Amino acid sequence: MKQFIDFIPLLLFFIVFKLEPRELELLGLHWTLGGIFSATAVLIASSLLVYGALFVAQRRLEKSQWLTLAGCLVFGSLTLAFHSETFLKWKAPVVNWLFALAFLGSQFIGKQPLIQRMMGHALSLPEPVWRKLNMAWVLFFIVAGAANLFVAFTFHDIWVDFKVFGSLGMTVLFLIGQGFYIARHIQTPPETPSQGA
Repeated sequence: MKQFIDFIPLLLFFIVFKLEPRELELLGLHWTLGGIFSATAVLIASSLLVYGALFVAQRRLEKSQWLTLAGCLVFGSLTLAFHSETFLKWKAPVVNWLFALAFLGSQFIGKQPLIQRMMGHALSLPEPVWRKLNMAWVLFFIVAGAANLFVAFTFHDIWVDFKVFGSLGMTVLFLIGQGFYIARHIQTPPETPSQGA
């Protein structure tokens, strides 16, 4: 459910981006709906609403949600202020690389790698497996950032499609691979002898 909630602003961004630009009048003001700049405004507004509602409901946001929100606000605001989509094209690579840096840093700082802190309550894995999984996430975020950057500045016509669906597809494939890897190494707690009759 959390992943779907995080996806709402991106989905709204995609829908508004794909609309043919048209002029609307609302409250005596003229607005353009459709295209990159109105989609960016919708991305910022919907991110504030979604993460604001989550913060009110949960009394907190996860660090990844704070980072995503900050990236959206900074790069989205720069896109609107300078009327240049270049800033927004840098959002996904920079956010992915910051996640990679956080996962990499956790290999050396703290008692557990970041992936173990996130999933350790649900899984029991040997310590070397946690470290390999964590490094796999580092590599995934580096590759995802590079792929987003390459597509954004090479294939101008499809970069938004890739940002929404290509990144999602890469993540799903990576999670499936991770699932197979975890299944080979998962440790089951030893059974306690049942009380005899």
